[in-house]
Amino acid sequence: MIKIVILGGGNIAYHLTSQLLKNKTARVVQVYNRSIEKIQYLDDKTSITDKLTELKDADIYIIAVTDDAISSVSSELNFKNKLVVHTSGSVAIDELKSNSNKGVFYLLQSFSKEQKIDLFQVPICIEASTEKDLELLEVLAKSISKKYYKINSKQRKSLHVAAVFVNNFVNHLYYIGNEICEENKIPFNILQPLIQETANKIEALSPFEAQTGPAKRNDVKTIKKHKAMLAHNQHEIYTLLTKSITKTYGKKL
Repeated sequence: MIKIVILGGGNIAYHLTSQLLKNKTARVVQVYNRSIEKIQYLDDKTSITDKLTELKDADIYIIAVTDDAISSVSSELNFKNKLVVHTSGSVAIDELKSNSNKGVFYLLQSFSKEQKIDLFQVPICIEASTEKDLELLEVLAKSISKKYYKINSKQRKSLHVAAVFVNNFVNHLYYIGNEICEENKIPFNILQPLIQETANKIEALSPFEAQTGPAKRNDVKTIKKHKAMLAHNQHEIYTLLTKSITKTYGKKL
């Protein structure tokens, strides 16, 4: 049984802790957070603390805090022959400042406490400073998800940028679409089947093959009509994306 201490009380820590408390391969022996109130709900499930000096003995210490806090928190974890990992997509493994063994356990998903997530479907990217620790993380990853990948820090940074494009930026476009609907008294959920079909399509086609719309077919007349309807910020984003699409497919407006 792999003994685990989780450090953090945010979205990732919440989902990871919830999953590991039901895990047969690993056991959460403690959860740390600097604000004890935020993890009080775990008091009857495992040990909790707000003091780094009172951390229990474990095989893996998982730091699930903000990127800016990883260095300072890890510098307090100097456990000989123990593995300290972080869960960030954009922070390199060598930014861990502990004198312990180092690793990364990055769950590639967008997490919100209010939204249930099946971690079995979430890709996990692992990295470690030694082969032995990589094997340990592999065992842990297999117990949580059916998808895990050995990804180094350089690859993970690139993956994180790609994730921002396909998740954060796309969600902002949903927001703009919702704005346009609200301004014209149209229910946003009328677009949901289209959103779902767009996501489903790339399971069978590459994003390049799946592209449709006025920019791809160089429909200048429609594009001009759209631009005339949009507010300044919407107009800028529409123009930038239209130029990118037309350039991708070798067409000029």
